[in-house]
Amino acid sequence: MTPEATPRRTVLLAGAGSVAVLATGCGSDGDNGGTTASPTTSAPATTAEPTVPAPAGDALTKTTDVPVGGGTIFKEEKVVVTQPTAGEFKAFSAICTHQGCTVGKVEDGTIDCPCHGSKFRIADGSVAAGPALRPLPAEQITVSGDSITLA
Repeated sequence: MTPEATPRRTVLLAGAGSVAVLATGCGSDGDNGGTTASPTTSAPATTAEPTVPAPAGDALTKTTDVPVGGGTIFKEEKVVVTQPTAGEFKAFSAICTHQGCTVGKVEDGTIDCPCHGSKFRIADGSVAAGPALRPLPAEQITVSGDSITLA
């Protein structure tokens, strides 16, 4: 054996061991078709989510904090809640459909993106001014008394 072959073999064997460990972590526990890791897996399973909304049931805001004819942006939850007319509440994604910026303000009946100037109507999230071509996706909220929660 040459001195060059030993390090290569070591690397190949180490790589094969890593693959075996990874394959074991991806195995099925038999009752769910392998969609989640078994409880005996030592490393926590992680998934990348584009948005992480607030847990359902947690109060997002009070109805009095959303102005009539305007709205309030919740950057952490990536949602904007509007009140187009008194007592009518709507919610939309706060992520602009043009290039993914977070909208920056609600003013004059529109939800405005600071990155490229797109504007969306507070009543339905539709595009009022481009460059965005698609409306803001609706989000589900529940209004109970004076509390607004994500559904």
